[in-house]
Amino acid sequence: MSTVGGVGRVTSRMPVLRIRGAVHATRPDTVAAEEPLEIRLGGTPLAVTMRTPGDDFDLVHGFLATEGVIRSAADIVGLRYCNSVDAEGRNTYNVVDVDLAPGVEAPDTALDRIFYTSSSCGVCGKASIDAIRTKTVFDVAGDDTRLTLATLLALPDRLRAAQEVFDRTGGLHAAGLFTADGALVALREDVGRHNAVDKVIGDAVREGRLPLSGHVLMVSGRSSFELTQKAAMAGVPVLAAVSAPSSLAVELAADVGITLIGFLRGDGCNVYTRTERLVLPD
Repeated sequence: MSTVGGVGRVTSRMPVLRIRGAVHATRPDTVAAEEPLEIRLGGTPLAVTMRTPGDDFDLVHGFLATEGVIRSAADIVGLRYCNSVDAEGRNTYNVVDVDLAPGVEAPDTALDRIFYTSSSCGVCGKASIDAIRTKTVFDVAGDDTRLTLATLLALPDRLRAAQEVFDRTGGLHAAGLFTADGALVALREDVGRHNAVDKVIGDAVREGRLPLSGHVLMVSGRSSFELTQKAAMAGVPVLAAVSAPSSLAVELAADVGITLIGFLRGDGCNVYTRTERLVLPD
């Protein structure tokens, strides 16, 4: 986890009763932390998401980019933790205030959507499906990326091998950004799939690497409508997941031109859209 914009408690130690067959023992166990992060624009609350503390500034950049509020890091001129304190007077680092650049309009949440997201499903609580069908400014459909089946099948193991916190907790999702030849560019872990994706995309926003043409976004778990939207907003041509996509994810991927891959595990996968980007062996 990064230290810049990454202050927080990634894991906690808690006592548990561990039962393994006939052996019962009380011992400390490491669990993934989950805390709220409130995002403010110029002091006005915009969103609250339940996340694993760490890489918070990446999360904020990614969230604002995939929601269509900003297009680049230049649209943000200030970013800071607010003095949100706990019962002992210590800063919780759970509130981030953002100053948008002149000319960048803040969204009207009263009209568009309800910006509350849980760690399990970012779409939950949104006002309507139509309200979150944000249009990407990037030509994802025109991306001529190609990747081989062998490269694709190797991605789950590469993603899992890079999950440091998962090894200690078993309780975090991961999002990994890969090149078309399988090189890992960035990886983030979080209790929420959508937060992990926002952190990976936010890293790219801060480094000026959007659109993410020629890249593959690999996620643990399933691919939802919102994850597909986030990939489209970042210009990602290929979205792969170890589990199933939703029907809305498939529809959106077809609409914007994303190659959507599910059940990527072992020696197989399902390719739901834009199958021509996958190079199969003769």
